[in-house]
Amino acid sequence: MSPPQQQQAAIVGEEYCEGEDRELTVRKTTLFTPGDGLEAYDHRNGELAFRVETYGRGGACGGGAARGDLALLGARGEPVLTVRRRRPSLHNRWDGFLGDGAAQGQKPVFSARRSSILGAGTGAAAVLVDLLAPAVVAGEFRVDGSFPRRCCRVVASAKAWAAGDGKDKEEEEDVVVAEVRRKVDEDAHVMMGRDVFVLWVRAGFDAAFAMGIVLVLDRITGDDVDGDLGEELLEAATSPA
Repeated sequence: MSPPQQQQAAIVGEEYCEGEDRELTVRKTTLFTPGDGLEAYDHRNGELAFRVETYGRGGACGGGAARGDLALLGARGEPVLTVRRRRPSLHNRWDGFLGDGAAQGQKPVFSARRSSILGAGTGAAAVLVDLLAPAVVAGEFRVDGSFPRRCCRVVASAKAWAAGDGKDKEEEEDVVVAEVRRKVDEDAHVMMGRDVFVLWVRAGFDAAFAMGIVLVLDRITGDDVDGDLGEELLEAATSPA
């Protein structure tokens, strides 16, 4: 019997869906404004996979985009996604557009929001992501955990993930399609600072879309942590390999 075909969920593009689990090392290159200066490197070969720029600051991505728009660029500098805050919005809603579609007046391919305005200011507040474009399988994703602590998961609804293989069915359980976690220095066995973290992407899931969610999380929740990270850092530094 032939092995089952790898399920694929291409939202931004099939070229960003790989046949095996993928890890990206994401590094924040500046601390001045959340979301600015992100770079993502492929864990397997160390090569640049994505980088982020902010529109309206005289950078390479100017055009007709609004000031404050975030541009997710590929390794060669090509526009992959544009993320823009929707105003007004009590839930801190952000829309994602393919390429530089926000500047061209295209409709968003996804929209992300805080699940409750009561959670404003708390890093652990859940974030919901809805797929909008007609060409994309309709569905909803939620983010569980705390992005400021670099400990959260992107969970696809069972219906959305099952529809990725083109069949009308529902699985019994939701599926974790991406995860943000702290990065550990394998040589020193020390947990690194929050400016460097790991984005794990499930096989078949769209890594560019996962990066788009990271951009939104960085804007919605920021880096404010409700609590002290001192004990976590101490535990990571003293735990055995």
